[in-house]
Amino acid sequence: MGIEHLTLLDDGAQLFRRALTSDAVSQLKAILSRLPPDHAGLRLRGVEGLAPFLATSGDIGSCAASALGEACRPVRAILFDKTAATNWALGWHQDRTVAVKARVPVDGFQTWSVKSGMQHVEPPFALLSGMVTLRVHIDPVPASNAPLLIAPGSHKLGRIAEEDVKDVVRHCGTIACVAEAGDIWLYATPILHASDAATTPMHRRVLQVDFAIGELAGGLEWLGV
Repeated sequence: MGIEHLTLLDDGAQLFRRALTSDAVSQLKAILSRLPPDHAGLRLRGVEGLAPFLATSGDIGSCAASALGEACRPVRAILFDKTAATNWALGWHQDRTVAVKARVPVDGFQTWSVKSGMQHVEPPFALLSGMVTLRVHIDPVPASNAPLLIAPGSHKLGRIAEEDVKDVVRHCGTIACVAEAGDIWLYATPILHASDAATTPMHRRVLQVDFAIGELAGGLEWLGV
């Protein structure tokens, strides 16, 4: 199956070709160029100029709204920049944490951590299953520039134990999510994914944004973007 035919429901991933025009990509580059360089993964909050892109009427937010509806909102954003100097590999895993404003003890929320000064927690898996993650490609990502690898269908399997990951990937298979600048990949947040180091390192800037619906339980609040 070609990547153009993947669906969020069945495969856990969907490609939005040319979701951003070249002008919009240039605008986004200008916004992100004000951030500190040479960070493999920079967690973003309060970045001036980003909100219109992430609104459900914006180029990025509208893709999320197509899956979750107009009530969704961005709850976390990270800028990844894989270069020759920061050329990492990432093993197969599920994203399992969300960013919140403050630590509040609530049943079902566990494994607290602080990343880049922001409080994170592992929520009940059902919450993650109702979220989507968008990867906005600012640079071309051919097979040589470390595209994200996904195990299609793995988003349907719930929380996958570490010792079962290899078998699940073998069963589901692997798809490389190649992209052009301006493309957006939409994923079910719990999908198993990985990334190799780039074989021909160059800029691989990706703005990754998690979207969710509704409030958190027990007084916890989304940190937001």
